[in-house]
Amino acid sequence: MPSRILVLISGSGSNLQALLDASGADDYPGEVVAVVSNKADAYGLTRAENAGVDAITLSHTSFDSREAYDQALIEKIDAYQPDLVVLAGFMRILTPGFVQHYSGKLLNIHPSLLPKYQGLNTHQRAIDAGDKEHGVSVHFVTEELDGGPVILQAKVPVFPGDEASDLASRVHEQEHRIYPLVVKWFCQQRLCMLNDQALLDNQALPVSGYASDE
Repeated sequence: MPSRILVLISGSGSNLQALLDASGADDYPGEVVAVVSNKADAYGLTRAENAGVDAITLSHTSFDSREAYDQALIEKIDAYQPDLVVLAGFMRILTPGFVQHYSGKLLNIHPSLLPKYQGLNTHQRAIDAGDKEHGVSVHFVTEELDGGPVILQAKVPVFPGDEASDLASRVHEQEHRIYPLVVKWFCQQRLCMLNDQALLDNQALPVSGYASDE
């Protein structure tokens, strides 16, 4: 049986589409069973519907606290009994209770070479800093914002004259390659988190993830 994957989104869902495309292959070990968005107009919901996947909206504006929203979100998610919860552009800071509930089976993708540039506006920050390379990180989610153990990174060059949109386009291309790969590892039970470390094939990964050159 393929692993059950639930994806959380807030926007267009391009990484969701990459996962849907990958999981459509006969030999992919995971299946996207539902997509949940906190925004009703998120195009990712349409992507889910087009793929025949349950598309659910749970608006945060209907709740008076993060804790109340996250508890309702947990109930929605757990109804699908997922093996893995994937954050794909879900633009909310999660409460400790939510993170703990899914500890070890909650993944995120962040557009920087973590631990650099946690938070927002990563592409412009890399340009402003004069960086020669930038990239993307897939990591397990812990209570520290963008601070969980890195599993895999992909690097892209920063060229003179780049604008943030140029860099974002380059990074997105890599995102769509590495996220389905990391999800595949998890579904194959090759990847896990133990004591706040990412392990692949029972080997602890370095701070900057698999195949690091550092």
